[in-house]
Amino acid sequence: MSTENKKILVTGGAGYIGSHVVKALRDAGKSPIVFDNLSTGLRENLLPGIPFILGDTLSSEQLKTAMNGVEAIIHMAALKAAGDSMTEPGKYARNNLSGTINLLNAAAEAKVKYFVFSSSAAVYGEPQYLPLDEAHPTEPVNFYGYTKLGIENLLCWYSKLKDMRFASLRYFNAAGYDIAGELNGLEREPNNLLPIVLETILGQREKVVVFGTDYDTEDGSCIRDYIHVTDLAEAHLKSLDYLESENQDLMVNLGTARGLSVLEVLRIAREISGTDFNYTLGARRAGDPAVVLAKADLATELLDWSPKHSDATTLLETTLRAYRKNY
Repeated sequence: MSTENKKILVTGGAGYIGSHVVKALRDAGKSPIVFDNLSTGLRENLLPGIPFILGDTLSSEQLKTAMNGVEAIIHMAALKAAGDSMTEPGKYARNNLSGTINLLNAAAEAKVKYFVFSSSAAVYGEPQYLPLDEAHPTEPVNFYGYTKLGIENLLCWYSKLKDMRFASLRYFNAAGYDIAGELNGLEREPNNLLPIVLETILGQREKVVVFGTDYDTEDGSCIRDYIHVTDLAEAHLKSLDYLESENQDLMVNLGTARGLSVLEVLRIAREISGTDFNYTLGARRAGDPAVVLAKADLATELLDWSPKHSDATTLLETTLRAYRKNY
């Protein structure tokens, strides 16, 4: 049964990545419905003409009501700050684990066939080799990563027991903003490098702190794999198509295998913005690996997907445009 004219429920669809996924679904002629409690999602991310349900995955009743006519779910409603997850594990267990269990039960009762899950490279923990592929051991070093891995395990069981096909997409570092400039809602309290750099450029922060300059990398700073949010959104569409056509579960990395160092990001941000902002060199943070890179060959092979917008210039230009529209 095709999802072409069927409803696709996007939990967390008013969030940063979720809103880009909703836009991609709309542009592909599909019928998304946004389900979001707006705790971190934004009303300004709600696109005109797209149905919106103000609801919470902790409410089984709200989820049950939302399942009417739904053929597929894209699940993106989660708390995601790794540091907070270590100080408030109960909050993360409730929202990420209990919320997903409620969602899976509501989906199973409504006989929803397809489930696409927003997972994370945090399931891997410390890199034992690079680039990280899907066969890498899964040993999360924070509770956030543990919740993502726990949900993947749940999905394996629901696939076996409830005949629900799933795709688990392990993101690396999501960055950038809508290529077309339609979506510009900024994340609340971002803790990722690019938003911090842009807030500094626009005077919202005093400086950027570079955590560690003595790593075994070319310039001594950490290297991370950044993937443009528009590329991520496309992968969700292709995953949905894969589940339909192949009727097989899927677990893949989404990244570029290229990577940018912190100091490289600062240099390119200065060039693109024309602003010589302040930054200071600080000590390493505990638990920060020197390099994290994805091997995403499986997504290329199975989904015919590759990142088209994840070069440093596009990442920074689209982010700068969104921030300038807001400030």
